[in-house]
Amino acid sequence: MMNTDYSRANLAEVLRGHGITPTHQRIEIAHALFSKMAHLSADQVLAIVNERHAETSKATVYNTLKLFVESGLVREVIVDPSKVFFDPNTDPHHHFYDIETGEITDIDAAKVSIAGLPELPPGKVAAGMDVIIRVKRA
Repeated sequence: MMNTDYSRANLAEVLRGHGITPTHQRIEIAHALFSKMAHLSADQVLAIVNERHAETSKATVYNTLKLFVESGLVREVIVDPSKVFFDPNTDPHHHFYDIETGEITDIDAAKVSIAGLPELPPGKVAAGMDVIIRVKRA
């Protein structure tokens, strides 16, 4: 998924590939995320989208981001209950979160090793694991 050459035209195909009907607003929201390849909040996505066309509502952005997460197009990164970011990188990886600046940086999944995980409940399989390492100035 880590193509870095996203245009509005090829994002329509990316959306279709995830079972999402491409509308003008969905393409603009996807373009805001994928053109930056950054961890953006819903409010940041809204601001980027409305720089070009001041016609997209906050509800539309939130609903579209929820759809993108449900379809596997982007990942939701919850650094604390009041701070949610959307990550266009869906490859396995983890994050550093700078609690002073709010910056989120990717960590290669191969560089994280976790030992001593509990046994899963009966009839359950692991669907994924997210590691967020919160950092601040020393």
